[in-house]
Amino acid sequence: FEAAGMSVVPGSGPLAAAVPGAFDAWMLLLRDRGTMSVAEVLAPAEHYARYGYPVLPAVNRTITAVASLFTEHWPTSADVWLDRGQAPEAGSIHRNSAYADTLAALIAHGSDERLTRETQVDATRRAWSHGFVAQAIDAFARVPHRHSSGEVLPGVITAADCATYQASWESPVVLPWQGCEIVKTGPWGQGPAMLQVLQMLDAGADNKSGDATISSMDTADGVHAVVERWKLAMADREAWLGDSLPVPMDDLLDAAYAQARAALVGAEASCEVRPGSPAGRTPRMAHLALRIADDNAIDGGDGSVGEPTVRPSGDTKGDTCHVDVVDRWGNMIAATPSGGWLQSSPVIPALGFPLGSRLQMMWLEQGLASSLVPGRRPRTTLTPTLVLRDGIPVLACGSPGGDQQDQWQSVFLLRHLLQGESLQEAIDAPMFHTTSFPGSFDPRVVEPGVLVAEDRLGETVLSDLERRGHRVRRAGDWALSRMCAVARDPATGMLSAGANPRGMQGYAVGR
Repeated sequence: FEAAGMSVVPGSGPLAAAVPGAFDAWMLLLRDRGTMSVAEVLAPAEHYARYGYPVLPAVNRTITAVASLFTEHWPTSADVWLDRGQAPEAGSIHRNSAYADTLAALIAHGSDERLTRETQVDATRRAWSHGFVAQAIDAFARVPHRHSSGEVLPGVITAADCATYQASWESPVVLPWQGCEIVKTGPWGQGPAMLQVLQMLDAGADNKSGDATISSMDTADGVHAVVERWKLAMADREAWLGDSLPVPMDDLLDAAYAQARAALVGAEASCEVRPGSPAGRTPRMAHLALRIADDNAIDGGDGSVGEPTVRPSGDTKGDTCHVDVVDRWGNMIAATPSGGWLQSSPVIPALGFPLGSRLQMMWLEQGLASSLVPGRRPRTTLTPTLVLRDGIPVLACGSPGGDQQDQWQSVFLLRHLLQGESLQEAIDAPMFHTTSFPGSFDPRVVEPGVLVAEDRLGETVLSDLERRGHRVRRAGDWALSRMCAVARDPATGMLSAGANPRGMQGYAVGR
């Protein structure tokens, strides 16, 4: 990295590739909590890869944006995604035979009838981490490729890295709140920041800001209260969240600390980045984390709506997916898979897929919570949510959207859990977020005082927010959030779900 003159990991290319651990995590979940075989789980994906699936308009737009990168620098990606240099048309059928072959081989490794179901799963895991998948990654990572920063360099992932990693079970971070328990990931995700916001909203009842009866999300008071707390939580995210130098969650979520942080919220919008000092610790952020966006970027930005915002270099902002599932027995999962974007790094031809580039979220500056450290996970934006009542899961939710994922989820939870709106009503309601903190994606700048809001909040509310000092960026009527959710009533067994109409890619289905 020093040889390349980099202070942050490039946004796309082999150098930004992390160890591909998601597959092992899914297989661990299948082994320990599932009932199906490897073949039953992977066969549908193999079928679609081999025989094809319809191309969505967003996929066509993404591939078109990076077509020159593929043809000029990433020929293995061009082989998979381009037909005579052109992106597949929306609605056409796309096939990926190399990926289908990879899935078929993984199924074969997990189909030895002499083994138990659990040991079949472990055999598939070994084929990935120690076998043909790891070997293909090792060989291909050594080939130099162009990165979004312009350098042509090989990657650093090896077969030994794949073999060293093993998914595991770990305890979540849980916050008792308003009669529920809100469950989030540990400090390797941004989830604890949302718990801080909920805590600070409760703490507001006793502080000078006077907004704490969590006002309606359709009023300027409610929007201001939420946004100002998010600015504080995101400043703490930059200083304290990360797997490399984690702060104890008991300190970050201490009630007295939340009270002190909430007391910083005033009647006017803040344009500062103000990390706190949990248990007296001195906050430290990356030297580049406080770069200010120029006025043109602030006034003309896209608002990070969660769509695949892709530059021709392959640099990406957004572009994630989220899945929530519940069954009649009450098993529930919220998952936010992301990182293996088709433009994140070159396709490995023997496998049919690229490596994820989540290392772009880490800093090369040493001594930070999210510094690049061997064996540590980047502090990602990925942040699914579970809600429990008396220890029983009742709700799973989440959203694509980079830095905005938890901001949108917090508004959804406030509407659904406190204001009594249904899942679909809370998803459809006008949405907003702030970008007045260091962004997780290149160019990783602060947009002081910016509040991005859907026009449906109304001119009266938006004008009131501007009078309070918010730099309001109107995003259109249906532009923000990609929330989806499932729920189950333990008393009746009733299942429910809601999906986002924005973007025309979300749906709710039951059977």
